[in-house]
Amino acid sequence: MSEKISSHIIGLGYYAPENIIDNSYFSQFMDTSDQWIQERTGIQERRFVNKGQGPSDIAIPAVKIALKNANLSVNDIDFIIFSTSTPDYYIPGSGCLIQEKMNFPNIGALDIRCACTGFIYALSIADQYIKTKTYKNVLVISSEVQSTSMDLSNNGRDTAVIFADGAAAAILTANFDGEGILSTHLHTQGKYAKELWVESPSSAMSPKLDKNIIKSGKHFLKMNGREVFKHAVKRFPEVILEALNHNKLNIKDIDLLIPHQANIRISKMVQKKLELNDNQVFSNIHKYGNTTSASIPIALCEAINQKQLSKGDILVLAGFGSGFSWGSAILKW
Repeated sequence: MSEKISSHIIGLGYYAPENIIDNSYFSQFMDTSDQWIQERTGIQERRFVNKGQGPSDIAIPAVKIALKNANLSVNDIDFIIFSTSTPDYYIPGSGCLIQEKMNFPNIGALDIRCACTGFIYALSIADQYIKTKTYKNVLVISSEVQSTSMDLSNNGRDTAVIFADGAAAAILTANFDGEGILSTHLHTQGKYAKELWVESPSSAMSPKLDKNIIKSGKHFLKMNGREVFKHAVKRFPEVILEALNHNKLNIKDIDLLIPHQANIRISKMVQKKLELNDNQVFSNIHKYGNTTSASIPIALCEAINQKQLSKGDILVLAGFGSGFSWGSAILKW
């Protein structure tokens, strides 16, 4: 009888840039207020990078912490998966950049662009590599620098006050004791792609970027907030229940749910629909805003630091975002 392999997180780390931006900052550029932002998003402050920093730069301290916690060095990592919707460059991917900046061996580095669901997708990919014994230690990075591409005007008010910068890293390896990832569940519905997107630069356009595109603001993130909210509060419970049912578990078995930190109203609605207690759902959006793919692993790091997870606990991760894409992962901690 062959051993059953699961993928286990053995090291985690996160980095929140040093610049703390409170809600009053935005009142310089648009008609908004601290009260308006808190009531609609739950955000009190967020972090912005220093000038010249990209996602590969702010990922470095997160990776260093993850390596230290796993008692590993860069030479122990066999593969890198880098999740970001805001890559350092159009080409090449940010995974290649972190390989060079941190002196990893000449291992493979895969970028994925699944926006807010990126960490879930990255875990799923790492899980398959480990279960098939392709790689022993896989580094998953989620890092976003969104402050540099916000429309700081009334036209961009619905996005500029929400999105922020941050990075987190996880190291996964094989486990034979039943701990780790039990399953992942991934979905997309591209008919809603334009409800949350950046139109330009686009390879379908020539030129990809010009003065008219910039003047029209097509290079800024656009979001149909009502449509995103409507779908998120539907898809979150669906994909969480999908994961539970797949593993013959129920709501009461959840020790901790960490949803993507998109909007406190979405999280509260999902909690209400699933009839979860406050101590079953983790939230830190008030401190960091929406860091897209980095939000789940940053929250996971904080949950561990606050001792909200114990060995053997059932942990559910769930995300929803641009694409539309959504997914869940269920782990035995």
